[in-house]
Amino acid sequence: MAQWTSAVGPAQLARLLNSQQDRPAGPGTRRPPAYRALADGIRLLVLEGRVPVAARLPAERELALSLSVSRTTVAAAYEALRTEGFLESRRGAGSWTAVPAGNPLPARGLEPLPPEALGSMIDLGCAALPAPEPWLTRAVQGALEELPPYAHTHGDYPAGLPALRSMIAERYTVRGIPTMPEQIMVTTGAMGAIDAICHLFGGRGERIAVESPSYANILQLMREAGARLVPVAMADGLSGWDMDRWRQVLRDAAPRIAYVVADFHNPTGALAADDQRRQLVEAARSAGTVLVADETMSELWLDEDVEMPRPVCGFDPAGSTVITVGSASKAFWAGMRIGWVRAAPDVIRSLVAARAYADLGTPVLEQLAVNWLFSTGGWEQAVDMRRVQGRENRDALVAAVRRELPTWEFEVPRGGLTLWVKAGGLSGSRLAEAGERVGVRVPSGPRFGVDGAFEGYVRLPFTVGGAVADEAAARLAAAARIVESGGTGGGEAPRTFVA
Repeated sequence: MAQWTSAVGPAQLARLLNSQQDRPAGPGTRRPPAYRALADGIRLLVLEGRVPVAARLPAERELALSLSVSRTTVAAAYEALRTEGFLESRRGAGSWTAVPAGNPLPARGLEPLPPEALGSMIDLGCAALPAPEPWLTRAVQGALEELPPYAHTHGDYPAGLPALRSMIAERYTVRGIPTMPEQIMVTTGAMGAIDAICHLFGGRGERIAVESPSYANILQLMREAGARLVPVAMADGLSGWDMDRWRQVLRDAAPRIAYVVADFHNPTGALAADDQRRQLVEAARSAGTVLVADETMSELWLDEDVEMPRPVCGFDPAGSTVITVGSASKAFWAGMRIGWVRAAPDVIRSLVAARAYADLGTPVLEQLAVNWLFSTGGWEQAVDMRRVQGRENRDALVAAVRRELPTWEFEVPRGGLTLWVKAGGLSGSRLAEAGERVGVRVPSGPRFGVDGAFEGYVRLPFTVGGAVADEAAARLAAAARIVESGGTGGGEAPRTFVA
């Protein structure tokens, strides 16, 4: 019986491999043999999850034709992968990807690094800051004081605690978008909100338009739901959306859903202007597309003179076209798994009804904690701390990267938590692999794209500052030297870093 569960076609694999090309080798640089480069490329795709484990690879002759190499080169590459444990084969069944015994299965999103590994590894994979104390402790204490009446109930509130729904609705109303509690559903983080929306509107095979690049974990969530992703390129720099491209995609592809991050976009940091928001809402309405606006970064402006545009839902206050997703995870703390959806009441009712077959509801204690923050002014003070910390970390990281890696290109965003960096002609995938060897964890650009796009990029979050930012940039420079040398740098040992 075959051991593979999916298949990768020769053209698809060739496209993914070709996206990994590094800059031309300099004088004296030793390049590996062609079969070794091919084996390394396939191994990287497996380790990053861009080619799944147990995926059947093309036959040697088919892949050789697609890559314009000899069949001997492909055969030697497959043999090297088998020797290393990344490929298994059986006569009559073909060859399929694997991972060596003892290696963790690769994740296709951005999973957090286990806390116990933080002593020797600087984690630039997760764009989340530590909790803003003392506000986390105070919020939990306040929640415990409010808990007793709820403890006498069954504890399941599929739409969320009424008090928190009312508070979130009031916050939208204060922002100039009149909102009723019936337009709010509390979820388990923004991921839980978008998962529910995708299952309601985007059945298997439905088209979903996404910014290109976009947030890696959301892209993977949509892939797992069976969606057909339609990428729409961002405008140059930090100028937001390319509206001509958006209108064309909405008109020609007629996607059921469009997912966007208008406020300090993850990963680029772009801030869409008022007119762009209005035009996108109008185009989505004309196309019959549900526009999902992710506001998880909306309160994280880092420069005090930033003038925030009107929320996307402000151009569709009734919620007939725009579904808004918010969260406490980025502005407050990722461990506070509270998100919410703002939409038309009938959409909220449908989402709540479908929840009976998912998670039933969101933890009561965490909802009470967020409600305490909103009702006491603690939220605003905690977010003010976040902005100061984010600004200091951003400035430290930018200075360190410019000093250690002067050929890397980026524009400095005025808010959010991420820096989108063009890595001087190097492969982002190979930088990520080399970074693990020298003690810095960084996600490569292709995780934020569709079909191998953005190989020349990495994302750097504003989660470290001071001496740690300096050390992170130094380790990235060491990783870059390994990649530039063709992977022959020997892997500089990571230094234990305590800060």
